[in-house]
Amino acid sequence: MPIRRTAERLLRRGFEFFFALAVLIFASPVILLIALIIRLDSPGPALFFQKRVGKNGKTFTFLKFRTLYVDARVRFPELYAYQYTSDQLADLRFKVDKDPRVTRQGVWLRRTSLDELPNFWNVLKGDMALVGPRPEIPEMVPYYVGEMLQKFSVRPGVTGPAQVSGRGRLTFFDTVQFDLAYVRKQSFAYDMRILLRTLRMVLVQDGAF
Repeated sequence: MPIRRTAERLLRRGFEFFFALAVLIFASPVILLIALIIRLDSPGPALFFQKRVGKNGKTFTFLKFRTLYVDARVRFPELYAYQYTSDQLADLRFKVDKDPRVTRQGVWLRRTSLDELPNFWNVLKGDMALVGPRPEIPEMVPYYVGEMLQKFSVRPGVTGPAQVSGRGRLTFFDTVQFDLAYVRKQSFAYDMRILLRTLRMVLVQDGAF
């Protein structure tokens, strides 16, 4: 059994490495075009760097295209407080439609999920997997208690069960439950099914905003 698990882990890592490399190579013209569009649309860099929490609670630098105004934290400080009561946490949804922080070009980048293309650099480095729970921000970790912490026993992913089961419509606790289900069921075959479902969800832009 340990040999089988090791073989599957190597298969998964090998597949995701070459998959991410292929995406970055073949999508490079699109990546450069998006970067140019972002720079022309609003002041600031094309890429967004942020500390996220990965496997075993280790933080890493998360990379994606910038879709928010660079001064969003100054203009909307209340959206960055991350202080919630139990009732607020139960209804919490991080992504809302018509978010005032989102730039004009950021709207369609989010709806098409193209803002996530730089995530594949994180996959290439090994900080992220193709499939797994989306990486959490450090400010939200204190709200994880008990079995919820199992989410951090695996590498975060570019996509995951929550992303193909409602995505932005899900509450914080809904997302955590999907993440925990992934931790229990994870396998290479399960990852492939989620990747195929992700392709469909991206095409129909379900829950993306």
